[in-house]
Amino acid sequence: MEGCEPRPLYRPLADREILLGVSGGIAAYKAADYLRKARALGAAVQVMMTRGATRFVSPMTFEALSGRPVYCDIFDSGLEGAMPHIELSRKADLFMVLPATANVLAKAAAGMADDLLLASLLCHTRPVLFFPSMNPSMFTNPATSANILKLRELGHEVVEPEAGETACGESGKGRLPDWPLVREAVLGHLSLKNLKGLKILVASGPTREPIDPVRFVSNRSSGKMGRALALVAARRGGEVTLVTGPVSMDIPPTIDVIDVETAKEMAGTVKELAGSADIIVMAAAVSDYMPEQALSQKLKKTSGKIALQLVPTEDILASLLKERRPGQIIIGFCAETENLYENSLKKLKKKPVDLLVANNVAMPGAGFDVETNKVMLINKDQERVDLPMLHKEEVAERIWDYVASRFIDT
Repeated sequence: MEGCEPRPLYRPLADREILLGVSGGIAAYKAADYLRKARALGAAVQVMMTRGATRFVSPMTFEALSGRPVYCDIFDSGLEGAMPHIELSRKADLFMVLPATANVLAKAAAGMADDLLLASLLCHTRPVLFFPSMNPSMFTNPATSANILKLRELGHEVVEPEAGETACGESGKGRLPDWPLVREAVLGHLSLKNLKGLKILVASGPTREPIDPVRFVSNRSSGKMGRALALVAARRGGEVTLVTGPVSMDIPPTIDVIDVETAKEMAGTVKELAGSADIIVMAAAVSDYMPEQALSQKLKKTSGKIALQLVPTEDILASLLKERRPGQIIIGFCAETENLYENSLKKLKKKPVDLLVANNVAMPGAGFDVETNKVMLINKDQERVDLPMLHKEEVAERIWDYVASRFIDT
């Protein structure tokens, strides 16, 4: 539609060079899909395949998806006379092996170099990201466990496979992780570690205040902004706990998730965890009011009007500020529908957080249950930074950049 701004894309892998090593397992077909998704995040992807991998997926498939020639032999000469195992491995910002068969894990752990992929692993001077995929019995074999341990001792990262039914029909641990877990492993591998070792508590999502067993008072929050803050913090090395109201979200195992429902439950959980947190992010849309009394039975419909008596819930952010320990960083959120800056300053004076993240939820693309946001950052000295409309994960990156530069000694 004319006059509408294009939706901001999230391309955290722009200008990043990924070397994708595909070995000979049935999960090689997933590598083609993951390549496409990595390119959608901005990455340039160069593929090399073992001979076994070409038995499962044609090199032409990867060439079409990557827009680059695929290398399968150590003597391929498509790089102006350079040896591909040297040139490609040294250009890569990230070298990932997906899928990594038991054979490749064993040979890599032993330092063997009898094909292009293995020789490239020896030439790469940075940690490699391995994604094992195999029959569950093969994965749990002590030899495979020892090889994975050896690779980790060498400084490489090995992402555990998922449990479930494998291609051979057996069930157990051995399936290649789905894309969301692979995505987080890749982004985490390439992220700054400026939050490493910090304990970070994020409160997110709405609360539900019961009227009766089937009805409740709530709000439109989807928890997406809080989720984005937790994801980015975990990628940057933070030890993240996410306390979330009732939402539907996939959260990787790198984040400790605690589910709550009511404002009272959220207040109790957050305050219990707050003492050990270095940084607290109150991104939750906690209900300001709750029914004075929740009925034990369903309220029946009548022809007349009914009155619902509401009472205030606890102001969690105010409680945290009152009980904060020295050196603790507290970040608050402010959702408004008008006079954003003026109303945000009023909130900041009442609740002097280190950083207030404010947004106008009435603005298209910046409210609840959308992938984008447009926020204003205001610190306790009332210094203001206006961010453009961005994908919520990029908003989270900008917020953590600000926190790291202003409040954290790195």
